[in-house]
Amino acid sequence: MATWQIVLLVIAIVMILAIVGLYFLGKKAEKKKSEQDAQIAASAQTVSMLIIDKKKMRLKDAGLPAAVLEQTPKMLRRSKMPIVKAKVGPKVMTLICDAQIYDSIPIKKEVKAVVSGLYITGVKGLRGSNEPTPKKKKFWDRFKKEK
Repeated sequence: MATWQIVLLVIAIVMILAIVGLYFLGKKAEKKKSEQDAQIAASAQTVSMLIIDKKKMRLKDAGLPAAVLEQTPKMLRRSKMPIVKAKVGPKVMTLICDAQIYDSIPIKKEVKAVVSGLYITGVKGLRGSNEPTPKKKKFWDRFKKEK
């Protein structure tokens, strides 16, 4: 066999091993996620709260308790997460929001939220309609022609 055939064969074997490894890692992560979702659903409570502000920011800048920062993985600490500041009863709390419902949370409105610890998993409008907040226009959107 020629050397280029050997190189291609080795590359093909490495690619196949990588695909098989990623398949099993994906299955393991999927199983772990379903277990975590079951735990979140088991400890969920419906709470009435007034949403003060919402932003996407880093965990260390959000003002969350130190125990939360210690438990998060190091790679996740640097990424931006959806953070909601809300008044729950007499307390103003900083909560982490599910990324899927972040856009549907209205600002300066009272809502009923499904909360599991410091994590908001669902929101229902309490007073008025629950319409998503309008997105800001990006820089290049200003130059596009409107039809």
